[in-house]
Amino acid sequence: MVAPMPRFRIRGVLPKDHDDLVRVAKHLNSVNLPEDVEAVRGIIDHSVQSFLGKVASKRAEYVFALEDLQTGHVVGTSMVIGQLGRRDAPYIYFDVRSEEKYSSTLDKHFHHTVLRIGYSYDGPTEIGGIVLLPEYRLGTERLGQFLSYVRFLFIATNRDRFRDEVLAELLPPLEPDGTSHLWEALGRHFTGLSYMEADKLSKKNKEFIKGLFPEGDVYASVLRAEAQKVIGEVGPQTKGVEKLLERIGFRYCERVDPFDGGPHFLANTDDITLVQDSARVPLVELWPGDPPPCDKPRHRAVVATLVKEPPFWRSVMVPFEQQGEGLVITERAAEAIGAKLGDEVMFLPIHTPKPKGHRA
Repeated sequence: MVAPMPRFRIRGVLPKDHDDLVRVAKHLNSVNLPEDVEAVRGIIDHSVQSFLGKVASKRAEYVFALEDLQTGHVVGTSMVIGQLGRRDAPYIYFDVRSEEKYSSTLDKHFHHTVLRIGYSYDGPTEIGGIVLLPEYRLGTERLGQFLSYVRFLFIATNRDRFRDEVLAELLPPLEPDGTSHLWEALGRHFTGLSYMEADKLSKKNKEFIKGLFPEGDVYASVLRAEAQKVIGEVGPQTKGVEKLLERIGFRYCERVDPFDGGPHFLANTDDITLVQDSARVPLVELWPGDPPPCDKPRHRAVVATLVKEPPFWRSVMVPFEQQGEGLVITERAAEAIGAKLGDEVMFLPIHTPKPKGHRA
């Protein structure tokens, strides 16, 4: 029996994916993937140039496309940004600190949350948000996990392209129409822009933030209660992401997005468990059909190849078996990533020890 081809594959995004990406963007409309036809075209082109090595590592942005091989359509994306923060585009944030005040005269004690704007011109690598069409979120394939893990496998196996710290910015609670309470209470008063206008402009030019935002301390206690509540809070749509990040080594770093108050999570790149578990290993055997039966359910792994021509990166999440220092997967899985027996592939096991192959 010939094993079926894996249904889903993640590869580098290509110009032909433009319309699909615009359709996917409608479900989040973030600064990294806006619902904007021309912006999406620019994002795709920049990713292609990054994979080709024609963009400096600190400016590179790699976009991964989740492809439904049954329909041929892209149904989700994730991203890795080489460096957040450069001379021409600083990494901007609010440091969040606590301050206590006490008056013996009044015998009153107050606890304040204080915001202070900060800038970094030599910042961390950033993992961009995951976007997945709603109808693909509840399946047994765990596609959100696939989109997330592929970023860390790529970082680990191309370590010289990335920084020694990795940042993840999580969305805070937002109103159904996308309104940010922190922006309405603070940012709008200093810029005259709506949240979406400022978010879109900041992708291309951050000068207005440094030019118009207050440089001193901002006491959150003077803001409306709704704005205070979202500072550093994780929105319901990213609670699962928060749990994953904490499990693999990320921690809230007492910094938030200056627009919406979303928390920033940071980790040392080499301490991230998914980076540590990634390896390069040879394919030592290929099953011609389905994996043979075994005593326990087989674990799965993200298995990938990287080449110099489009689509650059191919990866599948499939059952596997370790054999010495090598890996065994099905022939159809190898076909889906353009690999053959004896080739070295990139490998990240899901909830199982890493293989004995050399570190990525």
